[in-house]
Amino acid sequence: MTESRPRLTIPDLAARKAAGERLAMVAVGECLTAAWAERAGIDILGVGDSLGMTLYGHENTLPMTVDQMIEHTRAVRRGAPNTFCLVSMPYGSYATADLAVTNAVRMMKESGAEAVKLQGGREMFDVIRAVADAGVPVMSHVGLLPHYVHRFGGFRMQGRTAEDALKIVDNARAIEEAGAIGLEIEAMPYEVGKAVDEAVSIFTFSIGAGSAGTCQLLNAYDLIGAFDTFKPKFAKRYGNINEVATRAFAEYAREVRSGVFPDEDHSYKMNAGEAATLAEALNDGP
Repeated sequence: MTESRPRLTIPDLAARKAAGERLAMVAVGECLTAAWAERAGIDILGVGDSLGMTLYGHENTLPMTVDQMIEHTRAVRRGAPNTFCLVSMPYGSYATADLAVTNAVRMMKESGAEAVKLQGGREMFDVIRAVADAGVPVMSHVGLLPHYVHRFGGFRMQGRTAEDALKIVDNARAIEEAGAIGLEIEAMPYEVGKAVDEAVSIFTFSIGAGSAGTCQLLNAYDLIGAFDTFKPKFAKRYGNINEVATRAFAEYAREVRSGVFPDEDHSYKMNAGEAATLAEALNDGP
């Protein structure tokens, strides 16, 4: 456990990048996990629309809405009031510059986050610029873009060739030129992630790109072992909540069915005198 610390600010992120310091970030979607992360000293919480998969069971991130992202971010903020929070703009919410500004402003006003994040590079230049010009701290995303899952043919590593890597680096530069305060580097060879980080002066965080970037991101539900099915190559499990929870539920069901639970220690009791009065009244009948 760590003592409460001041919440990081956007200037802090730039300073950490300039100093070459390392930060830890996790993606969370609700109050309880956010509270655990803050108590553990995590630097940044990302409320990503990946929660559509981890918490809602969708096959990808596309079904999430602005309303859902706002409500989940509110819950995260209640659980972690002292941790910098970044919220992802869901698919379709930034399809045009005007729509992006409207939704970004609303998400900032209503969610409690410090910044918003969308996806895309040079093709999203005008959108990023519009959001930044509206006074909203905005980040973007290069490499594997979950909003482009169908275009990519699935969740596939990007930057396999030098040509593709150069396009990713160009997208990162465009994101900085457009006025973004940071960017995510996802699912690419370490060499490409490192090239992206070195190509920009803004804050970077990576997932599945080796140690590239100022900040490292993992999905909290992967990190704590909430799943026993698919695990991305880059995800390291530091716990096994799935096993602990399944065992606890099974033990509970066994004790209920056998009559062991609830026992005297887990039941309320009346004052002895009141219990006697009740029993006498019941015996006397109506």
